[in-house]
Amino acid sequence: MSRIGRKPVQIIKGVNITKKDGAIVVKGPKGELTARLHPSINFEVGPTELQVTRSSEEKQDRALHGLWRALIQNMITGVTKGYSRKLEIVGVGYRAEMKGKKLQLLLGYSHPIVFGPPEGVTLETPSQTNILISGVDKQLVGLVAAKIRSFRPPEPYKGKGVKYEGEYIRRKAGKAAATGTK
Repeated sequence: MSRIGRKPVQIIKGVNITKKDGAIVVKGPKGELTARLHPSINFEVGPTELQVTRSSEEKQDRALHGLWRALIQNMITGVTKGYSRKLEIVGVGYRAEMKGKKLQLLLGYSHPIVFGPPEGVTLETPSQTNILISGVDKQLVGLVAAKIRSFRPPEPYKGKGVKYEGEYIRRKAGKAAATGTK
């Protein structure tokens, strides 16, 4: 049995979990998330916890058991606390600012990049070199952060570009100084 899958998921007060048409619906104070369940995965909701079960002992079903338990846990955390990612912009003249609900990025190209976030994700710019991405869906927040980072990923020589907060950029040595040999 899956070690992750057999752990019960604690249901936090204020969260409502229902099953509707083969999908799980999680409602909480920050919003609502829906995910279509795999046919071999099922769950039972108790008063304080949720138990994920599977229909067989096949290898794929065992793998899906732990996966769906983690996904349901992430949904519950998302509708109660939410998720956020922080991006840092490094480089002279590189900056970000909000234009209404859209993010405008100046990243050294001949034109500014305007990015409109998908529904359910909010973008903020606490400073010109920081971007805060937040929302209830962990996958969507991570996807938006990766998309913004892809506009100018950090380069290995000076580290210029858009990077995750705390990300370590492996540096390469630049051109070695000429030693006078011809």
